[in-house]
Amino acid sequence: MGRSKRDEQFHHSTVNIVHTVQRCVRRTFLTGFDPVSGKDYSFRREWIRRRLEALASVFGVDVLSYSVLSNHLHLILRNRPDVVATWSDREVAIRWLRVYPGKRIEEHLGEPTDRDVDQLANSPERIEELRQRLSDISWFMRSLSEPIARMANRQDECTGRFWEGRFKAMSIVDEAGLLACAIYVDMNPVRAAMAELPEQAEHTSAYDRMRGEQGETIDSAAFDLVPVNAQQAAEETRQTPLEELERLRKSSRRNPTGRRIRRDDWLAPLTLGAEPLSLDPEAHTDGLRASDKGFLNLSWDDYLALLRWTASEKTCGGVSRVPEDLAEILNKLGIDAGMWRDLVWNFKRYFGQSSCVGTPEAMASDAERLGRHWHRGQASARRCFTTTAA
Repeated sequence: MGRSKRDEQFHHSTVNIVHTVQRCVRRTFLTGFDPVSGKDYSFRREWIRRRLEALASVFGVDVLSYSVLSNHLHLILRNRPDVVATWSDREVAIRWLRVYPGKRIEEHLGEPTDRDVDQLANSPERIEELRQRLSDISWFMRSLSEPIARMANRQDECTGRFWEGRFKAMSIVDEAGLLACAIYVDMNPVRAAMAELPEQAEHTSAYDRMRGEQGETIDSAAFDLVPVNAQQAAEETRQTPLEELERLRKSSRRNPTGRRIRRDDWLAPLTLGAEPLSLDPEAHTDGLRASDKGFLNLSWDDYLALLRWTASEKTCGGVSRVPEDLAEILNKLGIDAGMWRDLVWNFKRYFGQSSCVGTPEAMASDAERLGRHWHRGQASARRCFTTTAA
C-alpha cells in the first residue's frame, strides 16, 4: 500500500497535527560532527532553531515539539487556518513579505516598507492565496529548509542538495499518538546517544521548556511585524555611512524586534486550557507564535516526569514498572503502561512505515476517511494499547 498523498494527510483549510522528518542528503552529519571530514557543524542546529522561531512568529503554524540531531530533524506542527482567518489583509501582507520580500518598491532599503505592504494588501486574490500558504505545513517546511540549505552551501562553497528530498510526514490522529510522538521527538538525542538525560539534550523543545521554566531568556528571532516608513527609512539611509548601515542591518537580522524573551515563548503552550474542546482560536497577539492554545491534557510537570522516566529506561530487559501516577495518565489515553517504554523507544518499529500515528481505532477511522482498509503499522501498534479496533 502506497503512502497517503500530502493533501490527504493535511490541508491548509483544516487544523491538522503532523509529525515531520527532514534528513540531510545521504544522511551525512551536516548538522553535527562529521567523522569523515573531521569538521564540526553542530552550530547549524542553532541556525535551524532560530529559523523555526522566526517562522513561528509569522506563519499560522504552531510548533508543538522539535528536535535537531546531527543528520536530521523532527517537528510536530499544527496548522491554524482559524488563526490566519483573524488576520487583516495588511497583517497577511507584512507576514508574507518578511519571509518572501521579493522585488520591493524601495529595493535599497532592505526591508518591506509601508508602501510594499499597501501594494500587496490591495490585491485581494493574491492575499487569499497567501492566507492559504501561511497555514500550509508544506510552505512552512519549504520556508525552513531552503534558507538553511543556501546558508550551508554558501559556507561550504558548494552547490547541490543539503536535504535528502521532501520531508516525511505522518498525521497524528489522537491524543495517545500525540503524547507518544512528542515524547519520542523530545527523547531523540537520548536515543541517539547524543545526551544522557533530556536536560542535556539541547535543540529540543523539552530543553527549551525546561530552561524557560528556570527563567532563561534569549534574544528573540521573531520577525518584526511593523513595516518601515518608506520616507523616513530613505532619509536615514542617505545620512548613514555604508559601513554603519551594514552593521545595523546585521544587528537587526540577529534580533529584529530588539526584544529578549523566555526561551520557550515561541513554542505552543504544552497544556490545554480549562476548555480543551473550545473552538476559540486563541490567537497569540504578542508576535511570537500563532496561538496560545496547548495540545495535551496534562501539566508540564507530569509531561517532564514521564519524559525523564522513559529516557531512563535505556535497556529493553528488566524494564522497571511505570510509576502509578504516570501509569494512570497512560491508561486514561488507552495506552498499555507495560508497553509504553517499547512504544516510545521503538517508535519507528510501530509507525516508521506509516503515514498515520495513533491508537488502532483512530488509525482505522482515518483509513476509512481515506477510503482505505487500514494504515501501515495499525496491526503492530495494537499490542501497545489497552483497547483494539473492532
